Amino acid sequence: MARVRTAYVCTECGGRNSKWQGQCPHCGAWNTLVETVAAAPSTRFAAVAGAAGEVRPLASVVTRTEPRSATGLEEFDRVLGGGLVPGGVVLLGGDPGIGKSTLLLQAMAAIGATRRALYVTGEESPEQIAMRAQRLGLLNAPVELLAEVQLEAILGAIRTRQPEVVVIDSIQTVYTEALESAPGSVAQVRECAAQLTRLAKQSAITVILVGHVTKEGAIAGPRVLEHIVDTVLYFEGDTHSSFRLVRAIKNRFGAANELGVFAMTERGLKGVANPSALFLSQHAEAVPGSCILATMEGSRPLLVEVQALVDPVHGGLARRLAVGLDPQRLSLLLAVLHRHGGVESGAFDVFVNAVGGVRISEPAADLAILAAVYSSIKNSALSDKSLVFGEVGLAGEIRPVQRGQERLREAAKLGFRRAIIPSANRPRHAIDGIEVVPVARISDALEHWRR
Repeated sequence: MARVRTAYVCTECGGRNSKWQGQCPHCGAWNTLVETVAAAPSTRFAAVAGAAGEVRPLASVVTRTEPRSATGLEEFDRVLGGGLVPGGVVLLGGDPGIGKSTLLLQAMAAIGATRRALYVTGEESPEQIAMRAQRLGLLNAPVELLAEVQLEAILGAIRTRQPEVVVIDSIQTVYTEALESAPGSVAQVRECAAQLTRLAKQSAITVILVGHVTKEGAIAGPRVLEHIVDTVLYFEGDTHSSFRLVRAIKNRFGAANELGVFAMTERGLKGVANPSALFLSQHAEAVPGSCILATMEGSRPLLVEVQALVDPVHGGLARRLAVGLDPQRLSLLLAVLHRHGGVESGAFDVFVNAVGGVRISEPAADLAILAAVYSSIKNSALSDKSLVFGEVGLAGEIRPVQRGQERLREAAKLGFRRAIIPSANRPRHAIDGIEVVPVARISDALEHWRR
């Protein structure tokens, strides 16, 4: 932000003076100096400042389609919207040790075969990066390394080497000499990210920033960091599991909420071609408290197993616990089940889990949650090879969800024979191999579950 200072301008000759006087020192007129505010030019962004902007009509702007660069990882390209965009700035966050550096090193190795790639490390030495590359079989990858944390030195190296893709690992370690605060502080993170973003836009360089996360799982540092970048990705998954999820929270060049699924192997992260298989039931036969949900993650339909365990309360208040689902919405759904379905759950502890570590936030999971809870209460398994999706309203109605036919086609492809869905999502044409059971209210769904 430019600093603001006060100046005095003569209304007769337009001359400026730093302080007020009765007589203008330029033209000699009396009582003509008027106080005004003048913005002093800032030098903090002088190194990356471009030409002054001009006002242009919208119709005169010529649009162009920027070619995307493939990262060599199909699942990563899916989350990015098809690949990296020149001038785009990507922010990747995740828990420590979840695989952020591994993923980016693999991507940079593939990109370096056709484009100049620069990997800036502020947390590890080049020797540590080389050890990881050796483990991944990428020791001879055409990637340039720079161990540096000073922003001015990083900007100088980028101008000298002129890479097309730059990784900053991580933005919390970078600092600028223009500020006296410590690296990782709000001011340092915001300032460094802003200057790197400005350079990326001017030079058509793709910049990937690695960000730390807080205990709550959000990107550490100022919230504005997520606003100034083009794409925000979160690395999710249990470090004790071999599967990792990369979710797009924001994407100016593609669909938000897109999901990429990876498997961590000895040779790095590998994309999972059929992620629905990870989240489906591994039971030999149908069991009580289990229901298959057809959910949408970005443009991809996923089949996920929702499990529920209902157990009588042993002293104290009944507990409501949801893993991978909204716990507040669970309490709401239990109230709807009691009011409009006549199924009492107040004397039971209710635990609900989305299998595989996936997080489901869309309301299409409502009907599947109630199906799993009802199955556990009655200790009766739902019919095998059937799935459920639909939003449940407070009045007991089953509301439609978006892209219902894509969910049904994915279920039919994986061998499901029956689907209980909202009436408004009934397909106009039959889908081969799957029977569609439309329901309008929660009481209608309960009738089918009792059979």
